[in-house]
Amino acid sequence: MTATRERLTPAPPTGTYLGMPAFPKAAKGALHNQQLRRNLKHATTVIRSKRAIRASEVRNWEELRVAGEQIKNRLGRHLDQYLIQAEKAMTAAGITVHWARNAEEANKIVIDLARSKGTNEVVKIKSMATQEIDLNEALEDAGIAAWETDLAELIVQLGHDRPSHILVPAIHRNRSEVREIFKEEMGLWGAPAPDGISDNPPELAGAARIHLREKFLRAKVAVSGGNFIVAETGSLVIVESEGNGRMCLTLPETLISVVGIEKLVPTWEDLEVFLRLLPRSSTGERMNPYTSIWTGVTPGDGPQDLHVVLLDNGRTKVLSDPVGREALRCIRCSACMNVCPVYERVGGHTYGSVYPGPIGAILTPQLRGVASKVDKSLPYASSLCGACNDVCPVKIPISDILVHMRNKVVQKKTAHRPTIESVIFKLVGWVMARGRNLAFVQFFSRLAGRIFKKRTHFGPMPFPASAWSRSRDLPVPPKESFRKWWAKREKEEASK
Repeated sequence: MTATRERLTPAPPTGTYLGMPAFPKAAKGALHNQQLRRNLKHATTVIRSKRAIRASEVRNWEELRVAGEQIKNRLGRHLDQYLIQAEKAMTAAGITVHWARNAEEANKIVIDLARSKGTNEVVKIKSMATQEIDLNEALEDAGIAAWETDLAELIVQLGHDRPSHILVPAIHRNRSEVREIFKEEMGLWGAPAPDGISDNPPELAGAARIHLREKFLRAKVAVSGGNFIVAETGSLVIVESEGNGRMCLTLPETLISVVGIEKLVPTWEDLEVFLRLLPRSSTGERMNPYTSIWTGVTPGDGPQDLHVVLLDNGRTKVLSDPVGREALRCIRCSACMNVCPVYERVGGHTYGSVYPGPIGAILTPQLRGVASKVDKSLPYASSLCGACNDVCPVKIPISDILVHMRNKVVQKKTAHRPTIESVIFKLVGWVMARGRNLAFVQFFSRLAGRIFKKRTHFGPMPFPASAWSRSRDLPVPPKESFRKWWAKREKEEASK
């Protein structure tokens, strides 16, 4: 069944994420959306509670986290060697390996492969990497429809929306909203929702199943991401909860997997660690309902034409940063989002990136740089409470990297000309560098305290301090400094 509109697939409302406003402006708007905040609070509370229970069941949970951290660190130190090992293993198993330096190259590879199969549509498994490179939009421009088959991704696509969570892309929608989306949109792009459908979750899932079945059965090409690639065997791994991934991995003739170069694990023994960490940290389950692992082509079973696109797209740049590279340990579990007080109140769309929440605040500016307003605002989208550090299954020090990235933003801002802020901090640095400098400033501070002795706080201050003082009170300096009080006290003690 073909689409009844000019577009091949439902279009998101804002084009690419780079077209979105910077975090402060987007967050201010999101805070006024009461329904969004209720949806987020309910969903994140449920998920993080389940995660805490499942993690507590594992006696050596902290040892598993340390193991995950160390495995990923070893991978990062020798990534070049493991990539070559993985390529050789995958090629020997019958997989065609492609290398993509950036989004443009990766999209071209997928488009050319789809065209070579004479198809004008692909079915897709939920994939952060393909969202990162805007693959759906690139396929659309090439005349190829990309159908999302994950239930939450389907809701987002039919709703002309954007994902707002790594694990639950439609976390910002409640079931009544989903019902309206299905009623209005499903029939325009395939099998319609049944008449009189309610917002009962089994009915909604049943409608999605019927809608997607015809797409599964006629698809010649599927596109996936990959949770892991085992370097020693060339095996790809995808974990999921619905079974749509298994349909995409077995029915089409051709399977194209777009995988970030950091998604490798060295050995099968290493994979075992992550298959225990990931489901507990993401969905709060002991194991994923569907864990699919394939090693090359098996004659007569599953896709006979397998391709893997190894995607860089800024990852080697991140790897070159001794502090920022720790973000590449991320296994996309979303645990940091579910405990983040900022994310819970403003949602994922405010981050202007496919990677929202704390991990997005450190990963996106590294992948894209800190040139745009969106990217340079992200390291400040945090209270630095550290809750994300405590739940990360691979022990990424997110709050430390946030501070590191804030420093990079400041360096970028002051590279060519000093700002008012940088001048003020240089002055503060001079004051705090020597005792006599501090004493000199304290003389004027005491003088101000005497002049304004009848006031407790200053009112709004002139530019450039006006932006700061609008929302803060500046106390009037004390008439006597601690240094002066201490000297007087010592003199009195000596005279006794």
